[in-house]
Amino acid sequence: MTVHFIGAGPGAADLLTLRGRDLIAACPVCLYAGSLVPEAVLGHCPPEAKIVNTAPMDLDAIVAEIAAAHAEGKHVARLHSGDLSVWSAMGEQLRRLDALGIPYDVTPGVPSFSAAAAALAVELTVPELAQSVVLTRTQGRASPMPEGESLANFARTGATLALHLSVGQLEKVQADLLPGYGADCPVAVVYRASWPDQRVIRCTLGTLTEAVDDGISRTALILVGAALGEGPRAESRLYAADYDRRYRPQSADSPWAEWQHGDD
Repeated sequence: MTVHFIGAGPGAADLLTLRGRDLIAACPVCLYAGSLVPEAVLGHCPPEAKIVNTAPMDLDAIVAEIAAAHAEGKHVARLHSGDLSVWSAMGEQLRRLDALGIPYDVTPGVPSFSAAAAALAVELTVPELAQSVVLTRTQGRASPMPEGESLANFARTGATLALHLSVGQLEKVQADLLPGYGADCPVAVVYRASWPDQRVIRCTLGTLTEAVDDGISRTALILVGAALGEGPRAESRLYAADYDRRYRPQSADSPWAEWQHGDD
């Protein structure tokens, strides 16, 4: 018996890895975070599977469900939205399972910031403009932010920011980021990325609070940074005709020429 922790993706039922799909289909018990995981994903469960929505449950109740399945020798699919490596609360569950001696594994999923970038059809890293992406959030009721991880500090880097769980604090986001990015910095708010009712709002940091209506109060990602803008951009050297690289040496003196010859 194994508990399979599975990243169920950002919303669209087909943004699920093949491994995740197959594990769901093989598990007679499925625990899913019903507030964020779409019910369409549950269509991969076996017909007679026990399906439990964990949204109204606390940690003890969730672990009790898993322990009961373990006692019966039944594999469990534990579904979380997006990818399990960020803000999934997986770690505390794994520690409980370690203490109980219950085996588990982890299958990654498509994170929401990737789905948001896809909706915008943008790269979040642009040569000579932004080469880092910071995944962060504003402080909420559930967890305080560690000292040093303030929006103002991140803004000083000029990196592309992907702000999760923050659309309800737009005034704070704007105030904290303006000194670092400036009022003209491009911003995109993607509501329910990849869901059928997805919405995309493009604005600037200076117009952020006016651009987002009251109907968007949760389940939205805020992307901030120059990489979201338009206009002339430096191109990657990777595909430049004169770029000397392993698979395309530019001369007989290239350090890659001998490697390529040897590979042949």
